[in-house]
Amino acid sequence: MMKPFTKISHFFILSLFFLILSISSFAQIQKVFVEKYYISDALDATDTIGGLLEAGSTTYRVYVDLFPGSKIKKIYGDANHMLKFASTSMFFNNISEGQTFAKDITKSRLGENTVALDSWLTIGLVTKPSSKVMGVPKIYDGSGSFVGGLNNDGGSANIPGGLLTNTDPLAGIPLTVSDGNDTLSVPIGSWFDYGFLSSNSDDSTIFGSLVQDTILECNNCGLQYSGISGVNPDSNFVLVAQLTTKGDLSFELNLEIIDTTGSVIKYVANDNVLLTDEKLSRYLKYPFTEICGCGDSNYLEYLADRDCDNQDSCKNIIVFGCMDPMSCNYDINANVNIPSLCCYPGKCNDRDLALVCPQLVVTRDADFDFYPNPVKDILNVTSKDKSSSAKYIVYNAVGQKMMDGGIADSENSFQINASDFDSGIYFVRIFNDTMSSYNTFIKE
Repeated sequence: MMKPFTKISHFFILSLFFLILSISSFAQIQKVFVEKYYISDALDATDTIGGLLEAGSTTYRVYVDLFPGSKIKKIYGDANHMLKFASTSMFFNNISEGQTFAKDITKSRLGENTVALDSWLTIGLVTKPSSKVMGVPKIYDGSGSFVGGLNNDGGSANIPGGLLTNTDPLAGIPLTVSDGNDTLSVPIGSWFDYGFLSSNSDDSTIFGSLVQDTILECNNCGLQYSGISGVNPDSNFVLVAQLTTKGDLSFELNLEIIDTTGSVIKYVANDNVLLTDEKLSRYLKYPFTEICGCGDSNYLEYLADRDCDNQDSCKNIIVFGCMDPMSCNYDINANVNIPSLCCYPGKCNDRDLALVCPQLVVTRDADFDFYPNPVKDILNVTSKDKSSSAKYIVYNAVGQKMMDGGIADSENSFQINASDFDSGIYFVRIFNDTMSSYNTFIKE
């Protein structure tokens, strides 16, 4: 008796596995993390070599948290999806050694004045590829620091102890303890950029020091590499921008991601126009819109991609079962269909039909004929001998009574109007005080 149960469990587990696999197609972008990297103070504001950096300015680092094994290939803006960075105050760019792209910064320059707080774009790197310095959230940086404090030259005022020493807790770990820079092997590849620099390699955007501005809006620009993952393969945080401003930050990013199969997927910040090869990610638009939802995976309303829990949204507990009304074990209470659980006359996935659907193998009274079967409208029921007074009841596959009636002594046949029945299997019980019989018919 255990064999059918074992097979049922086997098919159930397999079906559930493939169901989950099919409905949980993971996104390559799991989150975007905006880190408060540093908050400048009055000592930092003394420097004039790098240009005016107002006390109270915040340096942000923007990390994309990718699915393990995925890589960022490109940051871009196109005709349908603008690349945008904005602030309510001017962005800071170091006028002595600042760069538009972090890949062009010399590592040794990060110890000069306020170069380490310059605004730039990147894909993973903090300095030139030859220096092999990658960005990592400070909380994950166990390599110490080569930025700020005694590692800094003190700027134009030769501040004793150096600049970038502020320990404001709002900026997390001090830069003198952990600077979010880690040295490791960088994959070999080629860089390509467009839309930021002029033919003379000048940059008049918020990433250049020629013109101060509060906003970059670009529909034809991009920074591209062969593909970079994060420092830690499991957490896979990839740095894409550093931005310093005293105002409130906002941005819209568009990314090309190389997934674990090597395919390139485009993720965009808005869906005003969404092409077939593009996917919307709400994490690419900052400030983020908080989404709350059901946090219980036992409910249909479960929302994995949520920022907070709202248990009131958990309304329908998941019930697995066969949802085909043509099957003999159709489950009216199921809300997640497992096709391999469905059983039909002559087909039950090698399980014992008598155990799964015993109603199909009940003893039938040969004195009654049912035709046509399957039926579209009218089912004729005929007794081979004149019947005594009897009653009949029609049930659907889950045992709900659909119709009842009676047979007079003088009758040897009657009709069942099934025209309003849904497609599926039905059962007729004919009975009186001395007999009871069952027959099955199928409504097309």
